Amino acid sequence: MTTAMLTSDSGPRPDDAVARTTKARPRAGLLASTRVQSILLLATLLGAWEGAVRLFKVPVHLVPPVSDIAVALWRGLATGPMAKDGFWYHGGVTLAEIALGFLIGSGVGLAIGIVVSQMPRVEALLEPYVAALQSVPKVAVAPIIVVWLGFGISSKVVIICLLTFFPVLVTSIAGFKAVDPDRIDLLRSLSATPWQIFRKAKFPSALPFVFAGLNMAAAFSVVGAVVGEFVGAQAGLGVLILQMEAQADTGGSFAVCVVLSVIGIVLTGLLRRLQRRVLHWMPADTSQRTVNA
Repeated sequence: MTTAMLTSDSGPRPDDAVARTTKARPRAGLLASTRVQSILLLATLLGAWEGAVRLFKVPVHLVPPVSDIAVALWRGLATGPMAKDGFWYHGGVTLAEIALGFLIGSGVGLAIGIVVSQMPRVEALLEPYVAALQSVPKVAVAPIIVVWLGFGISSKVVIICLLTFFPVLVTSIAGFKAVDPDRIDLLRSLSATPWQIFRKAKFPSALPFVFAGLNMAAAFSVVGAVVGEFVGAQAGLGVLILQMEAQADTGGSFAVCVVLSVIGIVLTGLLRRLQRRVLHWMPADTSQRTVNA
């Protein structure tokens, strides 16, 4: 009797056990995934919300059930892209404000942060002014900006710029200060120029801090757009919320808030994807802790 016959007649082979284990792992891994657990948690919370509103008979104008919010969301998304009562038109206006304000505010904040971090005297000179301007509540300044620039998109962009400028400025300055002095000394010993030191040591070390500021700025940009539209605007999701509140359509207001949340999630997701591409040399857990700091 050959070895092959003994192996085939003696029962299950080790390869079969490995194959069964490999097939069972994806099922267990699917439930262990953080994304799947997050979706299940969201479904549980929404189900509890719906059940609590129905059970305790909460008035719809106070807290609408999830089913009403879903209907309002579907109704707003089912309209045409240019319908003045739909989400697409107003969402496009708000998204344009967010994109312009975020790019301009964060870009200027990063540029000034780079310049200030390279000049200690300028940093010491501007530090009290930056602290004073950062402490001013932007909500209080928003009506003045609307009076100056009108109800158009420009006033909303300026408000968003004010909200996104300071997080990127502060984090970028902190990032350029956090560079390892030994790396700079090593480059200087190799006769590196100031530009080479900045490009090879300072800027890569500051990037995790810069992305942390960009993530904060992305969230603030959505808030700034809605605040500006609350103060005075002709279109936008903030205007749509005010219109629905005037009509006592609480479900519609919650639906608009869902759209704003999705915009924030998409912006954060794009930034994290960009961060993974730019900071490919960093461990994923390290860069994630820096972003969440």
